[in-house]
Amino acid sequence: MDSLTQIALGACVTAALVPPGQRRKAAALGAFLGTLPDLDVFLNYGGPVENFTMHRGFSHSLFVLAGVGTLLWLVLRRWWKPVREHPRSWLAAILAALLTHPLLDAHTAYGTQLFWPIPSPPVAWATLFIIDPLYTLPLLIGLIAVLIRPASKITGRFLMAGLLLSTLYLGWSWIAQGMVAHHARQSLAAQGLSAPRMFITPSPLNTLLWRVVARTENGYFEGFDSLVADDGPIRFTFHPSDDPAMAAASVDVPAARRLQWFADGFVSANVVDGTLIITDLRMGAGDNYIFRHAVARYGNPHWQLIPAERLPMLSRSGILSATWERIWSAEPNL
Repeated sequence: MDSLTQIALGACVTAALVPPGQRRKAAALGAFLGTLPDLDVFLNYGGPVENFTMHRGFSHSLFVLAGVGTLLWLVLRRWWKPVREHPRSWLAAILAALLTHPLLDAHTAYGTQLFWPIPSPPVAWATLFIIDPLYTLPLLIGLIAVLIRPASKITGRFLMAGLLLSTLYLGWSWIAQGMVAHHARQSLAAQGLSAPRMFITPSPLNTLLWRVVARTENGYFEGFDSLVADDGPIRFTFHPSDDPAMAAASVDVPAARRLQWFADGFVSANVVDGTLIITDLRMGAGDNYIFRHAVARYGNPHWQLIPAERLPMLSRSGILSATWERIWSAEPNL
């Protein structure tokens, strides 16, 4: 999620778990801890593919953060009076601020390596867009209450209400995704596709309009489903993918293998002027994607490794207005 949301979540959970008189101190520490894992964006892992696929890696591991949180608590218990006075409350608060960060990130399409160093694909439940005001707003209200009147009873109620409402909204996102998945399976079955692998994620800033990607052996189907406007079958558009080229390149090109692993197979490939371009299908739509990497060049008879390059996103103005219109209308405009 975005930094503002992570700051608000970290501040609220820590403030809610300590005694009222210590809420403001807890919120300040929680705001810092809530954004701490994302400082890995300043690390250079050696190239664009490495930077892309190693973000939300070790710094978002539940194992690493649990250890870091416990170590920090031990240090603060020795040197900081509030923690010495209420050690159990502060231990819970510190761990909550750190661990809720990757768990929330795992609800986005990018994915999070929750179990690093176990080499499983990143967890990407994809029930929330990376910025969702309806999730963030209740937390911000609770945080503002802490800043204004930290020790009052009403602030405690605002904190609990903010955390409850944001959690309920998170629960709704799972329900909405489940409804779309059921609708998508029915729509695809009507087209003769009974069990394709699907990736389902909300469109920007909402949980009412969802994008469905169904991966096949030679490409993927893409469709949109509005929980407000659509009641018939989802209209899917097929996009081809040069999977044989991607499979051949994966033998000799580690970047090609890495990108497929990171996206759990939800990638497409195309060859432009002899260069293999791999696109992460989870973030973007149509022919406009955030993460496209040139990773190999064909050299008879094998694909040759080249310095990987992240390609710019195609210009696509008006996406937010088009999304808003599509929520309320079944007419395809995305």
